[in-house]
Amino acid sequence: VSCQKASANYLKEVKRSHFVSSDKVVRLMDEVESIFTKHFANNDRKRAMKFLKPQQHKDSHMTTFLVGNASLSVSSFILTWHLTLTHTSKGCLQVVLYPCFVYTPSWLICAVYSPLVTSQLIWKQSTPVFTLLSLHLFMYGCNLFMWKNTRINYNFIFEFSPSTALKHRNAFLMSTTLMTTVIGAMVIHLLLRAADFSPSQIDAIPGILLLFFIALLICPFDIFYRPTRYCFIRVLRNIVCSPFYKVLLVDFFMADQLTSQIPLLRHLETAGCHIFGRVFKTHHPETCHSGRLYMEITYIISFLPYYWRALQCVRRWFDDGDVNHLANMGKYVSAMVAAGARVTYSRQHDHLWFGIVLITSVVATMYQLYWDFVKDWGFLNPNSINPWLRDDLILKNKSIYYMSVALNIVLRVTWVETIMHFKVGHVESRLLEFLLAALEVIRRGHWNFYRLENEHLNNVGHYRAVKTVPLPFRETDSD
Repeated sequence: VSCQKASANYLKEVKRSHFVSSDKVVRLMDEVESIFTKHFANNDRKRAMKFLKPQQHKDSHMTTFLVGNASLSVSSFILTWHLTLTHTSKGCLQVVLYPCFVYTPSWLICAVYSPLVTSQLIWKQSTPVFTLLSLHLFMYGCNLFMWKNTRINYNFIFEFSPSTALKHRNAFLMSTTLMTTVIGAMVIHLLLRAADFSPSQIDAIPGILLLFFIALLICPFDIFYRPTRYCFIRVLRNIVCSPFYKVLLVDFFMADQLTSQIPLLRHLETAGCHIFGRVFKTHHPETCHSGRLYMEITYIISFLPYYWRALQCVRRWFDDGDVNHLANMGKYVSAMVAAGARVTYSRQHDHLWFGIVLITSVVATMYQLYWDFVKDWGFLNPNSINPWLRDDLILKNKSIYYMSVALNIVLRVTWVETIMHFKVGHVESRLLEFLLAALEVIRRGHWNFYRLENEHLNNVGHYRAVKTVPLPFRETDSD
């Protein structure tokens, strides 16, 4: 109030206080270390100190350098394609630009000429897989950055080891490395095509790249963040076998991510069909789109993430006896019905299925929005000191929360385009589908922050150290 710095005067009093001069706390720490060493580390003090005093790993400047270098490489590649498009005749585009597809703004121009390039077929199905995965990693890196800056203890909530947990710089590095590798493969594809190699040989490059990333994921050597890779594999195993494993927060959090990556899984299905069906040799892609088995697998892929998430809700209800988990299961069942209706409508354009899609999608969307705001984010509390939000907010600017609510609503209704098929200039439908898939990934990354914020605030506010918190979060009066 007086604009005077009084910290020095306060510190003098603090230094003379008993709790500063007393060595009682130090003796208690020594006693705790001795007891832990004796009973939990077999009298191995060095081993005990690894648990009691974990070393904080410093952020590597090399990681920041590699992220920036890879980002500049990708940007330079985009600029090169743009200049090539500007100064190259349309006839030459058939030779030069066929690998350019889905990731950068230059794709907007390449899409116009994509029908001219037959060897672009495999890239059309495999590149969106890498792109959406890279975007999701980037959004996760943004989540880690925001959680760290707002002091949300995400390592505790997810039960990650602080010594091996992924940092935001590492997530950015993984994202840029993925796309830099993909663009490098595109360049190799281009050079081999210019050297008159057989298309049946070089068109196998996207499949080889996909198998390389799968091999890297399961690689047993301690390279490229092995603890994170193996943790990801374990969580996927828990998701696939949901009824047989106790569901932790990290399990259903990851399952929610999969529900936003259904387009990626469908592109992966088509890419796998092209690879194992040897379409890169036969150049007959219709075998992967007209078969009955392909259609049935499309239905299964559209259902699976929601089905796994519904099974998790059943298992949590079985363990906890909380009926809210059954209500949550209903949300995913409604999403399954809406997804199946949209897949059917994409093949049968008639008024009956249009009405079914509209009704099921509206019901599923309203269900999801209610759960997002009330259950997952803890908003829409009419008695809150922050109107229609919640009492505790980490971000100081409340308008951010209101804008986030509006943004989540807008991104939740992007499915309207899949049934209305709006014409946006000369934009190809495949590009529009990719943009909608990317928007859903961005919405999920946006959702992640507020979901974990709510979890963290309730752990702190109720002095709880628990793995999961029952939903919804409500204050209860105790006798």
